[in-house]
Amino acid sequence: MNMEPRSVRFSQTTLTELMIPSYANFGGKIHGGILLSLMDKVAYSCAARHAGNYCVTVSVDGVDFLEPVEVGDLVSLHASVNYVGRTSLVIGIRVIAENVRTGIQRHTNTSYVTMVAKGSDDKPALVPELLLENEEDARRFLEAIKRRELKETYRHAFDNAKTRLAVKENLDKLSDHRCVVGWQTKNKDAK
Repeated sequence: MNMEPRSVRFSQTTLTELMIPSYANFGGKIHGGILLSLMDKVAYSCAARHAGNYCVTVSVDGVDFLEPVEVGDLVSLHASVNYVGRTSLVIGIRVIAENVRTGIQRHTNTSYVTMVAKGSDDKPALVPELLLENEEDARRFLEAIKRRELKETYRHAFDNAKTRLAVKENLDKLSDHRCVVGWQTKNKDAK
């Protein structure tokens, strides 16, 4: 495989699909799961093109549903490689829904998908470096590094808090939330 650095432009991918009635939920809007499936497809296409290998989804971060997507919209998913590690790639996806009658386009979703390249032996495979051709490419690469750092910090902090979280000592924290502690009610009624 050619391991020359590849530019962001080399693998940029756009997938456009018409939103049909069978994609809609009972409210008449497009199911989030349909959009997630399309995001996964465009992420795979972009990652595989850059890696020159089969790629698998490792995580989906920051899926923000900003606006609903309507039946009849043309949805375009724009994907680009924002970051590469040794075997992993972070694909940034921007989703635009267009009303074909009015021509109005809306930014409806943003997502970041981490993919890992797999070789013919099904083991993680080295990916080409990312050639950053402008400040925008560098900004996205740096943002991906920052997102990764913050994700790791959060994961570490949450794991530590989770191991120290004693339910009985923290039940009072539930009083301001919309929940009912049912097992305590049952125990009181039984007495």
